[in-house]
Amino acid sequence: MTDIELFNYDLPESLIAQRPAEKRDASRMMVLNRTTKAITHNMFTSFINFLRAGDTLVINDTRVFPARLHGTRTTGGAIEILLCRRMSDGVWETMTRGLKKLSTGEKIKIADTEVTLTEKLEGGLAIFDFGSDEAVRSIAQEYGETPLPPYISRPNGKIDNTDRERYQTIFAKEEGSCAAPTAGLHFTDNVLKKIRAKDIEIVTVTLHVGPATFKPVKTKKIEDHLMGQEPFIIPEPTAEIINRAKSENRRVIAVGSTVTRALETSALQTGNVTAGAGVSSLYITPGFTFNVVDVLLTNFHLPKSTLLMMVTAFAGHEFIMKAYNEAVTSKYRFFSYGDVMLLV
Repeated sequence: MTDIELFNYDLPESLIAQRPAEKRDASRMMVLNRTTKAITHNMFTSFINFLRAGDTLVINDTRVFPARLHGTRTTGGAIEILLCRRMSDGVWETMTRGLKKLSTGEKIKIADTEVTLTEKLEGGLAIFDFGSDEAVRSIAQEYGETPLPPYISRPNGKIDNTDRERYQTIFAKEEGSCAAPTAGLHFTDNVLKKIRAKDIEIVTVTLHVGPATFKPVKTKKIEDHLMGQEPFIIPEPTAEIINRAKSENRRVIAVGSTVTRALETSALQTGNVTAGAGVSSLYITPGFTFNVVDVLLTNFHLPKSTLLMMVTAFAGHEFIMKAYNEAVTSKYRFFSYGDVMLLV
């Protein structure tokens, strides 16, 4: 059994990025060589220098939607609902602030619409019935807010136009995430153009980010944490290109933890990536065998998080914790709007 404290580190609050870099590709990039154990300091603009002709770069084309809703109880009390995962027509799994006060069957009013709490789950999760998918779309588009993480603060809690633009990748296409796949936030059209010009194939997967990615680990032993589910789709061309690259000993580079989870979930049974829709509840901890991903680009993650466990599984616990401590000393910017790490 593994103690959660092994994945803890001291982070000054001042290093939690509250705003994105002035330009998307202007972030710093720490590069970790898993073979030599060397740590070097770069800028993301040099990312292409670490790529090789023949590599396959995999990005997540999910799109963040205005998933944060504000409602009121019949008593007048305020309730905040974060739409996380579609369960069926009009029925959504949510993270709900103020859930303890609510009773199953209770109705919450969002503007002129009533929604029903049908089930209370563990960890602040709940199931709400909005009536139909059309009702959900209408409410979210008219009244929803871009769901910034709780560690990013805004005056009066209100996001601005910069957040609406920058808390979204430039290749976001398939709507469904309640959080951004943050490793992708550093890319620009010019960066992608240069990558393609180097004879590197860029392919997409879609994994809609939900609580499974960002849910805090509350258990003392990491094995006792229950990983949630996130839906993903791997297109046929993506699967074919990745499997061909693996068969020819060419590298697959995952942009972010969400891409990693989708690909490794797909390859669990056969070692090959399978096209189609699936659901990932994959919990990657030290000792996990990676079948697909050879190189990982990822932001700096929260202490005691499943994302930090994933990168330690990929590069080694001691090496990653050393790198994180060096990042703190070197004043890297952390979390969603922060700097990035490349694990080669």
